[in-house]
Amino acid sequence: QVTNPPIDAIREELVTSLTSFLGRETNLFESPDATVLRLPHPILLQGDMQNLWEHPEFSLATSSISLLFPADMSLEQALRSLRERAARAVMGGAEILILSDLGLKKDLLAIPALLATSAVHHDLIRRGLRSKTSLMVESGEPREVHHFALLFAYGASAVHPYLALELVEKLDLRFGFTAIDPWRRSKNYRKAIEAGLLKILSKMGISTLQSYRGAQIFEALGLSKAFVEEYFSGTATRIEGVDILDLDEDLRVRHHDAFGQSISKLKDLGLYSWRKTGEDHLHTPSMMANLQKATRINSREEFAKYCQELDQGRINIRSLLEFDFEAHKGKAISLDEVEPVASIVKRFATGAMSFGSISKEAHETVAVAMNRIGAKSNSGEGGEDAIRYQKLENGDSKRSAIKQVASGRFGVTSHYLVNADELQIKMAQGAKPGEGGQLPGDKVDKEIARVRHSTPGITLISPPPHHDIYSIEDLAQLIFDLKNANEKARVSVKLVSEVGVGTVAAGVAKAKADAILISGYEGGTGASPWSSIRHAGLPWELGLAEAHSALTQNGLRNHVILQADGQLRTPRDIAIATVLGAEEWGIGTGALIALGCIMMRKCHL
Repeated sequence: QVTNPPIDAIREELVTSLTSFLGRETNLFESPDATVLRLPHPILLQGDMQNLWEHPEFSLATSSISLLFPADMSLEQALRSLRERAARAVMGGAEILILSDLGLKKDLLAIPALLATSAVHHDLIRRGLRSKTSLMVESGEPREVHHFALLFAYGASAVHPYLALELVEKLDLRFGFTAIDPWRRSKNYRKAIEAGLLKILSKMGISTLQSYRGAQIFEALGLSKAFVEEYFSGTATRIEGVDILDLDEDLRVRHHDAFGQSISKLKDLGLYSWRKTGEDHLHTPSMMANLQKATRINSREEFAKYCQELDQGRINIRSLLEFDFEAHKGKAISLDEVEPVASIVKRFATGAMSFGSISKEAHETVAVAMNRIGAKSNSGEGGEDAIRYQKLENGDSKRSAIKQVASGRFGVTSHYLVNADELQIKMAQGAKPGEGGQLPGDKVDKEIARVRHSTPGITLISPPPHHDIYSIEDLAQLIFDLKNANEKARVSVKLVSEVGVGTVAAGVAKAKADAILISGYEGGTGASPWSSIRHAGLPWELGLAEAHSALTQNGLRNHVILQADGQLRTPRDIAIATVLGAEEWGIGTGALIALGCIMMRKCHL
């Protein structure tokens, strides 16, 4: 996040490439004796597949390996058979292996495409055969950007998503697709997927697909370590979960659902939005109603209902943790020995929400509320109107205690910096790490433009990286400059929970930061892409524990304050964050819902 920052895939497109190659990889120091097929697009359309099979001038030996297996065979046995068949094909001279699940029917199941790809990829590495062939995936599974990103990260050189392409080509004419021919639809779909792929590469500072292929820049959550080591060797995993037997059972349930009965309408699984019969979500209508009612009538009873609904759920890692009260039975202390409420509330802060992403009224209301209780509100990266630095007649203040310094530097002036109790350097954002931000031109009215020192109607872009921070030394320089601009303010650095954030946190502490914020992937920003909200970042529980441990081991823990945010909602959440090392806590979405936000997730419009 600091030493390997993201790149801007849109404005630095010149240095990016999705070009892929099929064929064997030869020694660079020897004369090349192998033919390779250059693919300008790693997503293959139907015509591309036909060319691959029908044109012998490519002179590449190709072998198709079926991912299908009979119902009387276990998934583990099917994987063992698949790896043996793939190894024999490579030893027989196959320069391209096509892993295909074509022909799926009621009495044949299919090995999940990602599992098959990674299993073959790592088995060929162990046998010393991986460089002799390239892997292509022909599957009906991949349809979203994340699916393709995983396949390439675990060894695939090309993907043919036949079912997604067939669906795109046969879209119902009632939806207004008459003006676009099927071939153009397929190309548009491929263009969208490849744009998403490029964004994922750029988040990690990778500019070419060739560098990304096989990189495995993911962490497994909810999979057993034995399973990950066998089929996804080298992938980071810190908590246990389901194994091959559980996946086998799940596969058969889904297969039965697909072939067991006639389906007139596909079920909405609620993967992205709450549905009554879909996947569990943190945000539910009853949860929002209970919170808004509790805050509006100031009722402890209603707030207890709200907390009970959230605490009884099993949606995140902290919901699986339990306090060991029995071990401390009889050791209770008096409330007089506990930090008083008036002091505890000073440890709260709001999430960074900029003026422009939310309205002026909402932004100022949050600031007034936090100032009244002695907590801190965060200006976000959109600057702040200087008139808010003056107190109101009734003694209230609209001034945000925390002023954020982000990659766009919007509204960052000397006057802005000196009117802060804390200056926060945003290195990344929990809900969309490595992506930066964008405020559409039609939202940039005269007032927003004035506060951000820009021009009305012009789209404002926060680039993914800070273009003056490419090392801990660069970060230390900015921290030094900010402390000189406002010697009374503490300087904090916002990081996203991920594998290795502990090492980054240690570097940030050595750069003389006063506080470190570990932001979880559950951040509720409505301006984040759906794929990032669901798949990018990690729970703050993991990042916070790692940062606390790394700082302690390096003798730096007493030098910085640790803060956590990412859907902290109830006293139980705050207590768990504290046990894991947090001294302060950030609350963003909860504050907005209490204010009246209805969670449309349309903040980008």
